[in-house]
Amino acid sequence: MEKLHNEIKQLIIDALNLEDLTIEEIETDAPLFGDGLGLDSIDALELGLAIKKKYNIVIDADDSNTREHFASVSNLAKYISAQASE
Repeated sequence: MEKLHNEIKQLIIDALNLEDLTIEEIETDAPLFGDGLGLDSIDALELGLAIKKKYNIVIDADDSNTREHFASVSNLAKYISAQASE
């Protein structure tokens, strides 16, 4: 799972043009929004598109669980892993 965590961290850096960050600086369980990494709703859209492109997984914005999936790198990894195994 650590490999997937690092892939997601790199995807966040690349998709959101956060070149001043390294994957080591993004905490796996830290919030991606608000007090954590400080992402906003536009970042969420861009990240969702990047995930769709890389993993061929669509994250439904209207799904009540979407906010939970995007809560942290760890949650995203669990979601992507679960979707990939279906």
